[in-house]
Amino acid sequence: MTTTPNPPDSTDPHPAAGPTPPQYPQQPPAYPTGPTQPPAPPAYPAQYAPPAYPSPTPQTPPPAQHAAPPVPPQPQPAIPPKPITPAPLHAHHISTDQRRVYLKAHQRHADATALGSLLIYLPHFLSSLVVVSLVSLLVLGDLAFLGIVGWLLTGLLIFHRPTESTLARRLLGLRHPTREEFSRLAPVWQEVTARAGVDAQNYELWIEENDTDLNAVAAAGHIVGVTTFALNRLPNGELAAVLAHELGHHVGGHAWASLLGYWYALPARLAYRVIRFLAVVTLRVAAVFSLLGFLVIAFFLGIVAFGTITTLYGLPLLILAAPYALAAVGRRAELRADQHAAALGFAPMLASVLHQMHGADQAAKQQAALAARAAGTRLPKESAMAKLLATHPDHHTRLHHLQPWLQPQPPR
Repeated sequence: MTTTPNPPDSTDPHPAAGPTPPQYPQQPPAYPTGPTQPPAPPAYPAQYAPPAYPSPTPQTPPPAQHAAPPVPPQPQPAIPPKPITPAPLHAHHISTDQRRVYLKAHQRHADATALGSLLIYLPHFLSSLVVVSLVSLLVLGDLAFLGIVGWLLTGLLIFHRPTESTLARRLLGLRHPTREEFSRLAPVWQEVTARAGVDAQNYELWIEENDTDLNAVAAAGHIVGVTTFALNRLPNGELAAVLAHELGHHVGGHAWASLLGYWYALPARLAYRVIRFLAVVTLRVAAVFSLLGFLVIAFFLGIVAFGTITTLYGLPLLILAAPYALAAVGRRAELRADQHAAALGFAPMLASVLHQMHGADQAAKQQAALAARAAGTRLPKESAMAKLLATHPDHHTRLHHLQPWLQPQPPR
């Protein structure tokens, strides 16, 4: 291949110097971009701003690009919430927190008052046995012993739970507690039984619908009832004192002994009422016809009564004196139940309850006196016979027997 030299420049001062080299371009040629190169990425915003979310504190606008980084806000010192002062507890409030319970080996017993009550009811029982035997002979004949044995076995019904429920509803007018009432009553009852070492499940809690009287009851073998007044008005410490008192009746055997004696005395009492009714009717009929007939009937009834007394070794006379003896034993049982509650640590609470009961009695007497004065009459004074038949001691006597537990004990 040949090359053609460049034509000589007419202005060159040295024409014979030889040919000059070829001139090359200063920049490389531009090559076309091929299809294999990836496309340029799309342009994004200079700075990504996250979406705004609701916040309790106002958000600052995002800083501009190439600006100095923002200074993080200094955390503000937390202001402690103002403490809420709890309502002061009642002076007789007690803790009902669950704790370990130590149960006694003997949950209940029969103390002197329970045994005394059974002993006083013995004449009633023997008289009832005579009545039941006579009725069984008239009705069953040679099978009279079945009637006697059946009557004796009925005494076990006082420990039968369905029978107790019927007794609580029909005779005592009690009902089961509602859920709210049970939530208030159950923890207090658990605390009382825990202190006494008694299984709380052995007893049933009942409610008496009474918003005016501060009262409670222990009946049969497992019934513990309390009025709605005591449940809703008393602090839990005083309510515990009331329940501890009723538990004392159960632990000492007072409740089942009195009910058992009453049950076995019922046939004799019914027979006495029938005989008294017939005697009164006979005397009135005889008095209508003639005075002589009245005297004859009265003399005849006197002979029958004397023969009955001598035949039964004076049991009817003991029956006539039994109400006074039972009332005395009942008053002693109340004092023993108070001592049981005081020994569990409820003496101050029980004393407060007794003061409230005394105040309520005084207020009722004042209202009765005002009503009698407005009517122009006077209230009758309480007779000595009524005091002898009272089943509960007066409040002064009960408070006096609580004094050993109310006085501060010397350090041991």
